[in-house]
Amino acid sequence: MMTYKFLEHTADVKFQAKGKTLEQAFISAANALNETIYGKLKILSQKQKIIKIKGIDLQNLLYNFLEEFLYLLDAEDFLISKIKEIKINKNTLMLKATLLGDKASNYKFTNDVKAITYNSMFVKKQKEEYILQVVLDV
Repeated sequence: MMTYKFLEHTADVKFQAKGKTLEQAFISAANALNETIYGKLKILSQKQKIIKIKGIDLQNLLYNFLEEFLYLLDAEDFLISKIKEIKINKNTLMLKATLLGDKASNYKFTNDVKAITYNSMFVKKQKEEYILQVVLDV
């Protein structure tokens, strides 16, 4: 089960995402980011993109992964509807994901997310689940 919750934060958007696996937690974080970008809009899965992300540690991998969503939106007019598949190699800190989405220009929404930040960011394994925390600059 993938979940996320938004937390109180003065100026920005802060959330915690959870998952039984690291992959599920990353998907939960992506879903929270997507909700912040386009709310409850239903985005069609018209196109598929495969992304490969590297990190120097798990926080950096999470940062780079979420930053890719903003890059795809800004640079390629690609709005992600869902993550079809994701694999994370914790040893090499490599992530490969298959994303589904559509042209952002087909939708009306106000993207208030300027950047992903390292402020208060963490990636933790707690008992039987992973918990990630992210603050978005809006």
